[in-house]
Amino acid sequence: MGRIIAIDYGRKRTGLAASDTLQMIANGLGTVPSGEVVQYLSDYVRKEPVDTFVVGLPKQMNNEPSENMKYVEAFVSHLKRIIPNIPVVYYDERFTSVLAHRAMIDGGLKKKKRQDKGLVDEISAVIILQAYMESKKYQL
Repeated sequence: MGRIIAIDYGRKRTGLAASDTLQMIANGLGTVPSGEVVQYLSDYVRKEPVDTFVVGLPKQMNNEPSENMKYVEAFVSHLKRIIPNIPVVYYDERFTSVLAHRAMIDGGLKKKKRQDKGLVDEISAVIILQAYMESKKYQL
C-alpha cells in the first residue's frame, strides 16, 4: 500500500501530513510555502508510493464554501495536471485549526510555539488525514 498525503492548503503556507504505509497513522511532514507545494509533492511521489491526496475542503458553518475555496480549487487543478495518476479527494476541514490549537495546549506547548502558524497548519493536516483514515475504516 502507498501512503496517503493530507494537504491543508492556504494562500501563504500549506501544511502537509503523510500516513504510514499501512495507512493507519498520520504524521506531519511540515509546512511548505504554497507556491512550492506542487513541486514538493512531485519530489515526494518520486521517492515514496502515494495512493491518494486528501485536500482540506474549506467550508463555512452553514456548509457553504469559504472564500478560500477558489484558491483550493485552483491548487487542486494544478496538482491534477502535474500529478495526474494520483487521485485527489476533498475532506471537510472545519474545526481543524481549533483542534490543532487544542492539541498544542494539551501537549504542553508554550504560548510562543503555539503562535507558530506553520505548526498549526501542519497539525491541521495531520488532523485532516487521521479523520479521513478513520472515516475510511467505517465505509466497509
